Amino acid sequence: MSETLTAAVVKRIARESGADLVGIGAMERYEGAPKAFDPRYIFPEAKAIIGLAFRIPRGYLRGNEEGTLFYQYPAMGYANINEVYAPAVIREIVCFIEDHGYEGVPIRNFGGTGPHSDFDGTPGADAEFSRSVRFTRPVRPGWPAPDVYVHFRIAAFVCGLGEIGFSNLFLTPQFGPRQRFAFLLTDAPLEPDPLYDGPALCDRCGCCVAECPGALSGTETVSVTVAGRTIEMSKLDPWYCAFAYASGLSELNPFLPPEAWDELPDGRRILSGEKKPTKQETMKIWGLLGKYFPKPNGYNPAMCGGRGCIRACMIHLESQGKLSNRFESPFRKRRPWWRLPAAAPPDPLP
Repeated sequence: MSETLTAAVVKRIARESGADLVGIGAMERYEGAPKAFDPRYIFPEAKAIIGLAFRIPRGYLRGNEEGTLFYQYPAMGYANINEVYAPAVIREIVCFIEDHGYEGVPIRNFGGTGPHSDFDGTPGADAEFSRSVRFTRPVRPGWPAPDVYVHFRIAAFVCGLGEIGFSNLFLTPQFGPRQRFAFLLTDAPLEPDPLYDGPALCDRCGCCVAECPGALSGTETVSVTVAGRTIEMSKLDPWYCAFAYASGLSELNPFLPPEAWDELPDGRRILSGEKKPTKQETMKIWGLLGKYFPKPNGYNPAMCGGRGCIRACMIHLESQGKLSNRFESPFRKRRPWWRLPAAAPPDPLP
């Protein structure tokens, strides 16, 4: 090939192929990571990890915000980006790297939480659901069992794309919380980007906690150290997040009838948010949700639409002028539908 393979060239190809943001991280930044999250076990000869960010257009969240179109966000903001668009972009970059004599290992977003919990590598939500995950075994002495899971927020941090906010979501200076990621590992000797050291994006305003249906804690936190930096986040209740996201709450899901969870002993209290469901109840409810809202494009309903972690955070960051992706008008234009009283008068169109 006439063109030398450099970090700048790879970034240009990635953007031309459709990535909105590109960053490159050094594999040494994973030193000390739990084995279950360490991508060096996927490709031990890798010298760099390339991070690709794909924006979630703000309009994808409009239907959830207005309470009138709920399939669009999971169909376009999840399924299309994760399953269609990003994999096609990754392939272009992998082929370009291969044409220069190096290997590229794609790490796509499969839309799940993985077999391990957020930061310590212990069994997580998918291990509860999947017998095959629970009984995997290492194939080499001292190595982790398959599948090794690349933690996307940590990987994006390693690639210098931004910071992890108090909400647990990754924030970039371009789009705030509005992006999904994909990665690839390569043995090409690419110069890494520095860790993000720009103006702080998260100011711990608490908007994410205030508007979250109850999965984020305003008082309890968890910390993780990545590449010598300590990151502190709200302690997330992943099972309640899964329940509310889907959503098993009448507050978030206008499709649910009052008797939706009556086959559970505390179904009415769970529906109203008076009682948090157990893991077992959450799994049962996920199995029942299809009766009331078909899965769009094979993805789970995203009824919550990131009410706190995405939308409230985005609204705050935009009001602070912290994001480079700017709009002519604010996102929230009227009183949110979930705050309207039961006997509210008709709200006319503008």
